[in-house]
Amino acid sequence: MKITRVETLVLNLPMIIEGATPMLGGRPRTSIDMLLVRIDTDARITGWGEAFGHRIYPATRAAIDTLLGPMCAGRDPGQILALNDELQRALHGVGRSGPVLYALSGIDIALWDIAGKVAGLPLYRLLGGSPRADLPAYASLLRYGTADAVAQHTDQALARGYRHIKVHEITVPEVKAARDAAGPGVPLMVDTNCPWTVAEAIEMARRLAPLGVHWLEEPVWPPENLAGLAEVRARGGLATAAGENYGTVWEFRRAFEAGAIT
Repeated sequence: MKITRVETLVLNLPMIIEGATPMLGGRPRTSIDMLLVRIDTDARITGWGEAFGHRIYPATRAAIDTLLGPMCAGRDPGQILALNDELQRALHGVGRSGPVLYALSGIDIALWDIAGKVAGLPLYRLLGGSPRADLPAYASLLRYGTADAVAQHTDQALARGYRHIKVHEITVPEVKAARDAAGPGVPLMVDTNCPWTVAEAIEMARRLAPLGVHWLEEPVWPPENLAGLAEVRARGGLATAAGENYGTVWEFRRAFEAGAIT
């Protein structure tokens, strides 16, 4: 079996947010964009993946359409690990994170989709199976910047059946509004997207701790400051989480070795 085509498709999902419309590059940001990857084979088996495009999906799409897609054409889709390793080695000079790695991730997912269809098995079985019959999901809210909006959207998430809430607020009143709306029994996570120095992050962690925060995510700028994140974990009184800005398993390994994440 050979890969015959690698194609990209973009889905634009309307984004509803309280207050002023956020801007990016001088343009209003009104949607959350998903970049899908379709891989066709000469056996008429098609695999689908998602390449994390986020706010820079045109660059990720260009990486697939002009570089990675042509490099995959004619290859055996069953050689997933070998192809992934070869492409990483060939393209390491253009970045170990960012659009090229996002692109490769989408291709990797699509290849695993093909593997599952060939084997006639769900993907979790190919990856070793799982003793769990279900997996809880949390509602990941946007950053609203006002306590009233946070409370409103927390209530909406709970009404939809979520029992875990993650907010993206960076001030105490907004996080407290989520806690008050959710009540004491609902796990509440705070994802801050790297806003603070280490000292600021430690102070904020201590202020948030009484609210029963389940974890504090990416509190330190820059995100590669693993020693700083480890210090926040040790001195702030909260579990820390990270990984959104990591592009490879090696970065996760360094973070665990540094004691930066729980």
